[in-house]
Amino acid sequence: MIEIKKLTFNPFQVNTYVVYDSTKECIIVDPGCSSKAELEVLTSFIAENALKPQKIVLTHPHIDHILGVVAVAEHYNLKVYSHEKSLEIISQGGAYAASYGMSSFESFEPDFLLSEGQEIEFGNSKLKIIYVPGHADGSICLYDEEDKQLITGDVLFQGSIGRTDLPTGNYTLLIDGISEKLLTLPDETVVFPGHGGNTTIKEERETNPFF
Repeated sequence: MIEIKKLTFNPFQVNTYVVYDSTKECIIVDPGCSSKAELEVLTSFIAENALKPQKIVLTHPHIDHILGVVAVAEHYNLKVYSHEKSLEIISQGGAYAASYGMSSFESFEPDFLLSEGQEIEFGNSKLKIIYVPGHADGSICLYDEEDKQLITGDVLFQGSIGRTDLPTGNYTLLIDGISEKLLTLPDETVVFPGHGGNTTIKEERETNPFF
């Protein structure tokens, strides 16, 4: 079974996820660490559980979700995986960081580009890539089909959806993508969002005011 550990970082309260299985291999999703202290929280959890990081995966390219990419990649010598349509926003990361007074942000380029239907593999496990634009170009969800778990980034939250007023945002695309690709998943699927607490597909289908 895939285990998912949530660690919440930076002023934007981003959920960084460490995803691992019985082999102890893991991936790090959206490393939002914005300080040495936050990086130590992440590395301590990994060390205490004897995990073996394999790759960094980004759900989307917004600055709050990528603040710790370079630090984590260098610490573990990891490659970075991001959707093929995320490159333009990632390339503007320095400017976005500066606008929030985050002068220490280090720019990077993804090592591998992902697309709809591909799978992220680690240990004995795999996560399916589901492309859901509308919050930002390059937004993906990671679906654990076997255990019915879904990491949604800023696409879907408990009782809400991602904002669509930022560059490349599109409300119709987001609503259609969630309705057609996420709310059709099994009821018991647990949703791990980019901010806030967990929910389920059943709960969002029945109570989310946007649907």
